[in-house]
Amino acid sequence: MTPRKIALAAVAVAVLAGAGIWFLSGDGESGKPGAKSDAPKPALSVTAVSPQPAEWPQTLAANGNIAAWQEATISAEVSGHRLTEVLANVGDRVKKGQVLARVDDDTISAELAQSRAALAEAQAMAAEATANADRARQMGPLGAFTKQQITQYLTTEKTAASRVVAARAKVQADELRLAHTRVVAPDDGVISARAATVGAVAQPGQELFRLIRGGRLEWRAEVTAAELGRIFPGLAAHIVPPGSAPGTRIEGRVRMVAPTVDPQTRNAIVYVDLPSDGAARAGMYARGEFQLGTGSALTLPQSAVLLRDGFAYVHLIGPESKVTQVKVSTGRRSGDRVEITGGIDANARVVASGGAFIADGDTVRVVESQAKQ
Repeated sequence: MTPRKIALAAVAVAVLAGAGIWFLSGDGESGKPGAKSDAPKPALSVTAVSPQPAEWPQTLAANGNIAAWQEATISAEVSGHRLTEVLANVGDRVKKGQVLARVDDDTISAELAQSRAALAEAQAMAAEATANADRARQMGPLGAFTKQQITQYLTTEKTAASRVVAARAKVQADELRLAHTRVVAPDDGVISARAATVGAVAQPGQELFRLIRGGRLEWRAEVTAAELGRIFPGLAAHIVPPGSAPGTRIEGRVRMVAPTVDPQTRNAIVYVDLPSDGAARAGMYARGEFQLGTGSALTLPQSAVLLRDGFAYVHLIGPESKVTQVKVSTGRRSGDRVEITGGIDANARVVASGGAFIADGDTVRVVESQAKQ
C-alpha cells in the first residue's frame, strides 16, 4: 500500500470515530443530538393536607377588672367613746348581725338608768294626776270643785301623760344608743378592710370595716360598642385569673350589660357574676371570653401555617407538585388546629409541615395525601 492510501485510511478512521462519539452523546431514545432530561429534582418529600370543616365554639375575648358586687362601709353610730374590743379581721367570713367590735358603754348605761328613773317618776306623777282628774270629773257636777279647779286637774293629767311619753322616748333612745355600742355586720359577707383598733375613739361616719356583701365578686369586662349587641344577660363566660395554673379558669354568667357606652373609649361594661369560692380576688385585672355559641370553620394543622413578617402563609401544592406560597387569614385556635378565614378554599392542598424548608416555586414529592374530612 502506498503512503497516500495509508494516510487516507487514517483520516477515514478518525472521522468514523468522531461520528460515533457524537452519536453516543445524543438521546438514546430520540437519537437526536443534545436531547437531555431537564426535569427538576424534588426539593423535599412532604405530606399534603386539605382544610377540614369543623364546628367550633364562637368566643369573644375581653379584659376587665374583678371587683366586689357591693361593698358596704361599716362605721360606729355613737361618737366620743373608745373601742374596747375588735372581734373581726380582714378575710373573715361573717354573718348578718354578728358583732364585729364593741364600744365603751359605761356612760351610756348610766344615762339609760337615769332615763328609766325619770320614766318611773313621770309615771307616778301621771297616776296622781289621773286620780285627781277622775275625782274632779265625778264630784264636779255636785259642786265640790269649781270650774277652775276642774280645768286645772284635767290639764295636770294631760301634762303628766305627756311627760310619761317623753320619758319613755328618752329611755328608748338610750336603749338604742346602748345597742349601737355593738358594731354588727349588716349582711353576710367577707371583711375586705379593717380600720378599727382597740382604744381608738369612734367618730360618726368613720369607717371601721368594709364588707363584701355575700362574698360576691363580679368581672367588669370592657367590650366595644360594635360587640355589645352579641352579649345578653345569662350568657356564659369564663375568666382566667392572672398567675393561675394552665387550664385554670372561672366560670361565670353575665348579670347585666351597661346601658351606656363611654364616649371617650367607645367601650361598654359587661357585669359577670363570679362564684364566691373561686380563685378570683377583688382588684385583679383578668382576661376572659364570652361563649357565643358554635359556628363552622375551615381548619388546618398549626404545622401547615408559617408565620413570616407578621403574616400567615401556607404552601399550596399545584400541578406537577410545584408549591406556591400563599398568604392566608387566620382566626381562632383550638389545640393544634388553626382556623383559616381567607386566602384558600376547602379544595386546596397544602404542605402539612416543613414549610420553613421550602421556597416559593420549589417542586416537592408528595408521599402521603390526607383526604378532606
